[in-house]
Amino acid sequence: MKITKQLIFLFVVSAFLSFGGEAQNKLPDWALGPFIRPVNQPIISPKNTMLFSPITKDSVRWEKNATFNPAATIKKDSVFILYRAESARGQGIGGHTSRIGLAVSANGIDIIKRDEKPVLFPEEDAQKEMEWPGGCEDPRVAVTGGGKYVIFYTQWNKKTPRLAAATSRDLYHWKKHGSIFKMAYNGKFFDMSTKSASIVTEIKEGKQVIAKINGKYFMYWGEHHIYAATSTDLVDWKPLVDEEGNLTILASPRKGYFDSELTECGPPAVITKDGILLIYNGKNATNHNKSKDYAAGTYSAGQIMFDKKDPTQVLARLDRPFFVPEMDFEKTGQYQDGTVFTEGLVYFHDKWLMYYGAADSRVGVAMFDPNKEKK
Repeated sequence: MKITKQLIFLFVVSAFLSFGGEAQNKLPDWALGPFIRPVNQPIISPKNTMLFSPITKDSVRWEKNATFNPAATIKKDSVFILYRAESARGQGIGGHTSRIGLAVSANGIDIIKRDEKPVLFPEEDAQKEMEWPGGCEDPRVAVTGGGKYVIFYTQWNKKTPRLAAATSRDLYHWKKHGSIFKMAYNGKFFDMSTKSASIVTEIKEGKQVIAKINGKYFMYWGEHHIYAATSTDLVDWKPLVDEEGNLTILASPRKGYFDSELTECGPPAVITKDGILLIYNGKNATNHNKSKDYAAGTYSAGQIMFDKKDPTQVLARLDRPFFVPEMDFEKTGQYQDGTVFTEGLVYFHDKWLMYYGAADSRVGVAMFDPNKEKK
């Protein structure tokens, strides 16, 4: 009897961990998951790598303080991870200079190559005013069917954060295009704080590529609320607005839920058989609006399903997060309230790999095998 009870206990614990701490939170059929963490974690941590800064004209330890908030995409049957790296200079969260580094994995988990230099960073160029001294932050990346990569990142000059775009054919050399909203509505939203762009993608012939909705590229974006925007060229984007010219709000924080303070867009959204699935990052409030089920200030991941024909229409939304901070490295670092901040999602060898920032300090990964779950 003792052995039986022990086995039952181990099974319950295993089930609890497998579902991201949400053992009783069975995901609906439309959602992706459960995402399981591999043993080797974190996959990217800070290093004492040196870089000659073209702006300060001296050497800096560009990824010494933190490596987190990763984007990911596929090239030549390998996963390329573009992660935010903070230098050793500066104080506090957001007080350092951020650059975007590049790492490569053959299996999506183990890193086999990590570039010594960042691939996107502040330089003496046309974007310096927008990117210095805060840098280039929080990338999301996707690729067209023709092999053109586009990265959306936050330009941070320590005054106003702005969503910007850059394009590449090889992931190493990027052409900066500046603010994605600069041209829209005569620059109405150029000086507004803008973050977190999740472009809509689809699976074609086994590959995840950028899609079009009703003839245009479509993205979800936003930190406090979820908004949307369209584009014809991937570079200049037009936010959706109402009759009065205000941004159209598609989803917002919910009092008493895990996302009671922020609903921040995560990795590229994906068209599925049920609609358009968006993974987002929900922050629990620290005031009376917070959920009592999660620690105040915690970042966890949620999912929303939008309609394929009308991508502004919400069809379903998880009431509980599908992925929460559990591991030590997700709770210890710059952000000690606990953070799993999703920014990368790739379809690789018939599985979904989700990349996330942990406690604003390291990079983690989790995997969902839809074929295994169907058996």
